[in-house]
Amino acid sequence: MELLRQLEQGLKDIDAQGLRRRRRTADTACAAHMTVDGRPIVGFASNDYLGLAAHPQLIDALAEGARRYGAGSGGSHLLGGHSRAHAQLEDDLAAFAGGFVDAPRALYFSTGYMANLATLTALAGRGATLFSDALNHASLIDGARLSRADVKIYPHGDVDALSALLDASDAETKVIVSDTVFSMDGDVAPLARLLALAEQHGAWLVLDDAHGFGVLGPLGRGAIAEAALRSPHLVMVGTLGKAAGVSGAFVVAHDTVIEWLVQRARPYIFTTASTPASAFAVSASLRIIGGEEGDARRAHLRELIARTRTLLKRTPWQPVDSHTAVQPLIIGSNEATLALAAELDHAGLWVPAIRPPTVPVGTSRLRVSLSAAHSHEDLDRLEAALSRAADASAAQEAA
Repeated sequence: MELLRQLEQGLKDIDAQGLRRRRRTADTACAAHMTVDGRPIVGFASNDYLGLAAHPQLIDALAEGARRYGAGSGGSHLLGGHSRAHAQLEDDLAAFAGGFVDAPRALYFSTGYMANLATLTALAGRGATLFSDALNHASLIDGARLSRADVKIYPHGDVDALSALLDASDAETKVIVSDTVFSMDGDVAPLARLLALAEQHGAWLVLDDAHGFGVLGPLGRGAIAEAALRSPHLVMVGTLGKAAGVSGAFVVAHDTVIEWLVQRARPYIFTTASTPASAFAVSASLRIIGGEEGDARRAHLRELIARTRTLLKRTPWQPVDSHTAVQPLIIGSNEATLALAAELDHAGLWVPAIRPPTVPVGTSRLRVSLSAAHSHEDLDRLEAALSRAADASAAQEAA
């Protein structure tokens, strides 16, 4: 069949470029130490930054939520699927993360991807202009495209370039959108300067705090709280399958913004609500994140981050200057990156290789994702394996 032949050729082209993606199957719960494809391994691949995904209290809360509300929601939020667990979680999220705005309100989504599509398509449309950081996550890029707004892309973190684009725009509605912590580099956007521009130009500032929520700021309230920002121009998106350890996502903003999303955000209106048990478990997670245990986990994570920054600098490869749990190590070519990932895998370490189009050509990298569940002994193993790989690479070059 010609259609299948075209796809097969396309897959061969992907293989030739070293870009084939392959799934691995976890046989145990997401944790620092797990069994993957039948082998014990130390995982540096997940976004479980606080090590809560297998926390006994969250497991119990998920089970209790299922006992109370059943296995599924049964419908969309506007057609019978909005449970008391969903409503309570939205109140909890608004109280926990909404300190940056008066009259905060939260809206719960099944995934972060949906939350970003919903927010950008509802706030921007034909006639609007959306200003997007060049390294924004794919969900923000797709949300911008689907919004049908005019999209202006500014160089990564370049506030001066963004200012020039805003000065040149006569759009009635302007939306600036950026990740807070960039998932492949681990750096943090210049949030205060972005907000200053948003207020100067009467623009919305949509910030995706997927990799900051739960980790950064007082009590883990996120990057916006860490930067001590406060403005009605701010719209915060956060995910709940990373540091929070469960699933789903949310948007927090002024009550009027959230009511507009309820009325106009198609990814919210036209999808079945997530299982109420997940919402019930997230509420339990927020209590851990904002309590003494959350503080202790963040303190341990900061220790691991500092040590990892040091050990990556000792390698012959190029670390990225990140102070977050995302610690990239740029290798260069796809082939060399895959080879190093395979060596680490042989040593019982799962450190994923990140390749184009996720990152620019020539900057393929290993992405070390740290979790509060990791120990210093885990970093000992990582450091030793990287050292052996570096020695082997140097010997091969010398030969």
